[in-house]
Amino acid sequence: MSTLDDKINEHFAGYVVRKDLVKAVKGNAIVPTYVLEYLLGQYCATDDEASIETGIETVKEILRKHYVHRSEAGLIQSAIKEKGRYKVIDQISVSLNEKTDSYEASFDNLGIKKVAVDSGTIKVHPKLLVTGVWCIADVQYEFSEDARTSPWILETIKPIQIAKVDYEGYISSRANFSTDEWIDLLMQSIGFNPSAFGRRSKLLQLMRLIPFVERNYNIIELGPKGTGKSHIYSEFSPHGQLISGGEVSIPKLFVNNSNGRIGLVGYWDVVAFDEFSGREKTANKALVDIMKNYMANKTFSRGINPMGAEASFAFVGNTDHNVPFMLKNSDLFEALPPQFHDSAFIDRIHAYLPGWEIDVIRGEMFTKGFGFIVDYLAEILRHLRQQDFSNRPDQYFQISENISTRDRDAIYKTMSGLLKIIFPAGGERAEDVEELLRLALESRKRVKDQLFRIDATYPAVDFYYSGSGGEKRRVQTVEEQEFPQFYHLKPAVDPKQQEQGDPDGVNVIETGKAPSQPSSQPTAPQTLEEGHHVFAENRKGVSYDKLFGPYLQGASRIIVTDPYIRYFYQTKNMMEFVELVIQRKAPEDQVAVHLVTGPDDGNVQKQRELLESISEASIGSGVDFTWAFEESGTAHARDIVTNTGWKIVLDRGLDIFQAPMRREGFNLGDRLQEHRMLKGFYITYIRQQ
Repeated sequence: MSTLDDKINEHFAGYVVRKDLVKAVKGNAIVPTYVLEYLLGQYCATDDEASIETGIETVKEILRKHYVHRSEAGLIQSAIKEKGRYKVIDQISVSLNEKTDSYEASFDNLGIKKVAVDSGTIKVHPKLLVTGVWCIADVQYEFSEDARTSPWILETIKPIQIAKVDYEGYISSRANFSTDEWIDLLMQSIGFNPSAFGRRSKLLQLMRLIPFVERNYNIIELGPKGTGKSHIYSEFSPHGQLISGGEVSIPKLFVNNSNGRIGLVGYWDVVAFDEFSGREKTANKALVDIMKNYMANKTFSRGINPMGAEASFAFVGNTDHNVPFMLKNSDLFEALPPQFHDSAFIDRIHAYLPGWEIDVIRGEMFTKGFGFIVDYLAEILRHLRQQDFSNRPDQYFQISENISTRDRDAIYKTMSGLLKIIFPAGGERAEDVEELLRLALESRKRVKDQLFRIDATYPAVDFYYSGSGGEKRRVQTVEEQEFPQFYHLKPAVDPKQQEQGDPDGVNVIETGKAPSQPSSQPTAPQTLEEGHHVFAENRKGVSYDKLFGPYLQGASRIIVTDPYIRYFYQTKNMMEFVELVIQRKAPEDQVAVHLVTGPDDGNVQKQRELLESISEASIGSGVDFTWAFEESGTAHARDIVTNTGWKIVLDRGLDIFQAPMRREGFNLGDRLQEHRMLKGFYITYIRQQ
C-alpha cells in the first residue's frame, strides 16, 4: 500500500474499501458500483489481506445466491416457491393499482409483477413509485385459489444504501489530510489513479460531483466518446438517476397531471440526461419551457399551484467535431438538439465542463488503492447539500461588478460545490480559493462566450476578479488561449450571399473581442521579442518548435540547464529538443548543445546510459550533444541560453507535457507534440545582448 493508503485506513477505518475489489466480485452481475461497494463495505472495509480475501468470498457467495440474473429467474422463482421465502438482490419499482386500491411491486430481473406491498413500505421508501431502486428484499410465495390474487408477497425490503453517516467524524478526519492528499483520496474514491491525472484534470473530474453536493445546480459536459461522462451519474450514488435524453417527458420529469404524482425532480438529488446531444433529435417545446423555468426558479407548474424541487440537472453528450472546428464554424453547444440550442436554456446552465480535456478512459487509469465506499461519500455529499459555502471566497477576492446576477450566481454555486467537496470544514487558503475561483469563472465564461456567438443581444462580459490590492485578474478559457484566431469569431448569415444563391450562406465575422489580457499567450512568437507567457494546464497545440525554434535559429552553441533530466521520459524530452535543433539548422552548420543537469541518486548509472545514448544518436547529424552534472548539485535554474544573445527561462524546464498514458497501441501525442496536453507552465524570453 502507498503512504496515502495507510493514512486513509488510519483515519477512515470501516468507511473505505480497496477499489479494485469491485472487479474481483462483480463477475457477470449487471449492478451499479454503489451496490457492490455497499456489500464490500460490510465485509471488506479493512486493509487486512486475510480479512479482505474472506470478505471477497463472502460477497461472491451473497451475489451467487441472491443476485438475480435474468437468465436464471426461473430457478430463483422455484427456490422461493419451494422454500416459501427467499432473499433477493434486484431492481424494484412499485405502482398503484387503482382497481384494487393496492400497491404492486415489479422485480426487474426476477421477472415477477403484481407483488403485494403494504402502504407503510411506500411511506418509508417513496422513490419506489418513481423508478427502479436496487434493494435487498425478502419475497414470499403463498398460493391462492383466487386467480386474482398474486402468490408473490414482499415481506421486507431494504434499499441498498448506508444506514448512518458520522458527518462530524468525517469533518474531523479531513483535518489530517493536506489539500493534495484529500484530492487524491477523492480521486481514488471515484475509482481513478491520481498519478494518471494532472491537477486541473483532477479538479475537472471532481466537478462532476458538484450536482450531488449543490441544490438546483445545472452543469453540462460535451466531449468525445469514451471519457466516462455518464459513469458518475449511473454508478456513483443511489441519489442520482441517469436517463436517456430520448426518454424525457413532462410527466416523468416533473408531474403527471392525470394523477398529480411528482416526477423525478421530486425524489432524486441529481437527474442526469445521457446522450443529450444530437442535432437530429427533437424535444417537446412544452418540456423545454418547463425545464427553463425550473432551472431558473427551482419551480415548475402544469396546473394551478407551482411546485418546487431541489434536483440538480447534469447534461452529458458527445460532440461531433473538435474544438477549433466548432469555434470556427458554429459554437461549443452545436451538438445540442435544436430545441435546446436556445439562448434562454443555455443561459441557465451554471457551468460547462470541457469534455475534450478529459482523456479517454483506459485500464491503467483505474486505481488499486483505497477510497471511500461510494455510498458513504454519497451520503456525506447529500448532507452537505443543506449548507451554503458560496460567500466564503469573499474574504479573499471580489468578482467583477459588471458580471450579471445570473453569472454571479452560477460562479458562486460552482465555488460552493468545490469548497464543500475539497474543504468541507473550511481552512482553505487564499491560493486555494483563487485556483477554484478561476475554474468557476472559466466554467461560466465558457457558457457566456458561446451565448454571445449564438445571440447578439447578449453583451460581451469581462470576467475578472480582484484581490485585496484591487488589481484585476482576468480569466480565459483554455480553448480561448489555444485558438485565439477562432475564439472571438461569430458565425453569421450573410443576406447578400443568400440572395446570390450561396448554398451555405454563412460567413465568419469578427465580433468585439474580450478585453486584452495582461499577458498574451501565443502558440508561437511571430517575431523575436522579449516577453513573459503563461500556458494553462490541459491545452494543446504547443511544441518545442513553436516555443523555441525561432530563438534557436542561427545559434552555434546552446546551453540547456535543467536539473531534472533523470528519468526516461525526461531524457526523451531532451532527445526531442536535440531533434528540433537538427531540423532547424542548415545541413552544413555545426551546432553544439550542452546539457547541465543533476544526478539521479537512485539510479545514476541508468541516467548516464540514457544521456550517452543521445550523444551517440547525434553523431553525424551536425549536432554535438554533450552533458555534465552541475558541480554543487544544488542547481534549480531551468533555462536555455544561446550564443546569439537569447535566454529562455522555463519554470518546468523541458518537462512541459503531460505523459501519454497508453502502454500499448498508438497515441498521436507520442508522435506529435502538438497533440499532447500541457502541464501548467510559464516561459520568459530575455534578450541578453
